[in-house]
Formats: sequence, C-alpha cells, structure tokens
Amino acid sequence: MRRILLLGLLVLLATTGWAAEQPSLSGRVVELALTGPVGPASSDYLLRALEQADHGDAALVVLRIDTPGGLDSSMRDIVQAILASRVPVVGFVSPSGARAASAGTYILYACHLAAMAPGTNLGAATPVAIGPGGTPPGEPAKPEPSDGATADGSRPPAPADTLARKSQNDAVAYLRALAELRGRNADWAERAVREAASLSAQAAMTAGVIEVVASDLPDLLRQIDGRRVAVGGGLATVDVQGREVVPLLPDWRTRLLAVITNPNVAYLLMLVGVYGLILEFYNPGIGVAGVAGGICLLLALFAFQALPVNYAGMALLVLGVVLLVGEAVMPSFGALGIGGVIAFVLGSILLLDRDIPEFRIAWGLILGVGLGSAVGVALLAAFAVRATHRAVTTGAEAILTDCGEAIADFVNGRGPIRLQGEIWQAQCDRPVSAGDAVRVVERRGLIVKVEPMAKDLGWNQGVKP
Repeated sequence: MRRILLLGLLVLLATTGWAAEQPSLSGRVVELALTGPVGPASSDYLLRALEQADHGDAALVVLRIDTPGGLDSSMRDIVQAILASRVPVVGFVSPSGARAASAGTYILYACHLAAMAPGTNLGAATPVAIGPGGTPPGEPAKPEPSDGATADGSRPPAPADTLARKSQNDAVAYLRALAELRGRNADWAERAVREAASLSAQAAMTAGVIEVVASDLPDLLRQIDGRRVAVGGGLATVDVQGREVVPLLPDWRTRLLAVITNPNVAYLLMLVGVYGLILEFYNPGIGVAGVAGGICLLLALFAFQALPVNYAGMALLVLGVVLLVGEAVMPSFGALGIGGVIAFVLGSILLLDRDIPEFRIAWGLILGVGLGSAVGVALLAAFAVRATHRAVTTGAEAILTDCGEAIADFVNGRGPIRLQGEIWQAQCDRPVSAGDAVRVVERRGLIVKVEPMAKDLGWNQGVKP
C-alpha cells in the first residue's frame, strides 16, 4: 500500500511540476504543432492547448500543420475547438514539403486565417470508403448536380453505396460551411471532397483558399499584423508586432496517449494483458504476470475506446481467446485451438478496418501472432497425444501391472506382498511362496489380485510386461 501511495504522489508531483513550468501566455503568440496523423492524441493535445491559450489571454495562436489526414471524429473535435476559440487561430502549413491533406484541409479551413509556406499543398479531402461497396481509395467520386440530374438532363443511376454517398455529401456540406464562415472559396472546397482535388501554396492563394503565403513564422506574423478577423461573434484586430512567441509542445500525457493509441501498440498491449492473466490463473505464482497483464489490458481497453474499433472484430478476438484458453485447459487435440487461431486472425484483421494506413494493424504483426498461436496449438495437441500413450503414474490405477514381492507363503490363496514400499493383502489362484515376484492384475478395494512372475523376470529387475 505504501508503494502505491508513493507512486501516486510521484505522479502527482510530476504533473503539477509540468503545469508549473508553463510560461505565462498573456499577450503572447502561442505556437502549436499538428504533425502526423490526426487522432485521439493530437485531438487531446490541441483541445487542451487551445483552452490554455483562451484562459491565458494569448494574443494569437499559430497552428503549424503537417498531416496526411486521420480520423473524422478527432478532426471534428479540433474544428469545434477552433471555432469556439476566443483567440484568433492561424493555420500555417509549414515547413516546405508539409501538407494539409484530407482532415488537415478541414482544420485549415476552420482557422480564422489560413497560410501556407512555399512548397506545401492541401486538399484530397474525400472521405475514405470503409468496407466493401464504397468508392475505392484513390478513385474520386463523380460530381453530382444538386437537383439530381446529369449534365445532359437525364437522371443519374442509383448510387451503388448509399452510405458512402451520404458520407461524401455530409463532408461536402461541412467543408462548404467552413469555407462560407471564413469567406473562402467554397466551390473549390466541394471539389476537394468530390474530386479529391489538391492545390499548391501559390495556387491556393490565387484561388482564394488561403490568405497568406509566408516563408517562415516571422514572415507570417509580419503579413497578418493588423488584419481583422471574426472571433466570437465580433471582429478583432490581429496585433502581434513585437510580441513574444511561446511554443506549447506536446507534454508527457500527449506522448503517452500517442504511443498507446497506435493500433499496433494497443494490439500488443491487449495480447500481453490477455496472456498474462491466463498465465496467472493457470499457474498462480508471485503475481507478476497477473499484475502486468491487468495493467496492459486496461491500457489496451483505454486505447481501443479512443480508436474506431469494429465491434465484430472485437467479438471475434474475444471468441478466439476463449477457444485458445479452452484448448489449453481442456485439450481437444487441436479442434478448439485451430478455431481459436482462425477467429483470432479474422478479428485482428477486422478490429480496425480502416483505409488510413496509420490506423490499421500491420499485416506482419497479425501474421506473426497467428503463426505463433498456431505453433502453440500444435505443441498443445502434441503434448495431449503423448499424454494418452503415457502410463498412469498416480491414483488407484497406478499399481495395475506393477510388480511386488510376496512377504510370506500364501495360505488359501491369500497373503501379504510388498508393493511400492507398502504392505498389501493379495489374492492369487496359484501357489505363491515367500520371496516370489508377483504382478498386480486387478484391484478390489484394499485387496489386489496378483499372478506369479517367471523366476528370470523378478520384480527387483524392474521388468514389466
């Protein structure tokens, strides 16, 4: 109990120490960074940072963007936080070579001001189809007139996937609404969704998608100083002349969340947790396996609740684990184990069925786990087969066919024998003299039935037929 309290105190001190080290944000420019895929970790980081900038009365928030896209739910959380911010937020796609693709386009459109560095691009905001029947990745959906008629006046064919079409139309309306709110090119925003269109920095400036092309942060601040933006239902003037720039980098919580919400890490945590608990229950010991397994399983469950988990895949995973445990506890010569491996592999494939590479479980990891489980099942089946051919060594049946020595002459077919270091009463249909070797052929309660052995096969030779 003392150790648990000490550990909790250390965590509390570390947390409060991190908070105390944060500089004052009043009247300063706050720099945030959105790099990598948009997911639960980046969403948590930006939401807390924007809230801190609001409470700290920052003058401006500059959000550096370099992302290939990510989860729709996390993207919408970030967009809502930007729209609710009382501090102007400038989206800046930088450095050169960066991109604001897919979900990054929505976030850039939501910012009060949009800027890009030379050599960057944005767009390709088409929702990625999930599952069969949707628009294949990389194949843009065909534009559809709002009145339902094609260019030649005829009616279009019925959509092959209504769910995909609904998702696309929702994305179009969402991005158009953001474009109209910020006074940007709404028609190109629709093209970015329907046709996966993309633009370079200069082309985006010409098309009215962004307001500024800047080479670096000082150049950006110089160009936007004095601009008026709509914030909180009113107009505010951007005043950044001579103001200090304070970067708010991701803290330990964000880094931890980024690690455990990596699908491959969450998957491994779940495996370690499940097998740790199985090992602890199957062979109770010091408790290390059980404690480590419980911690890993809780972390995995936390990660999965933040990720877009397919519940059918999760059910298959649970079924696979149950079957594998059944094979270990009640060997079925591989029947339960093979079914468990198949269910486990199928569940792993379906668990995070997303066409976003950063939010899928690696095929190599699934294959490795499947092969490892198959080898384990094969070993269990082999041990079970060997056990069926092994002689019984314990219990009442263990003395059958065992050899002993008559202690005295049998009288009326009965007499004492020494068997496995014990004295037993024995019966025999043939005469037995003291010192004769006998073999047990049957047991009736505390009396065994024996038969004499050949003189050259004495019990002390350790020979059994």
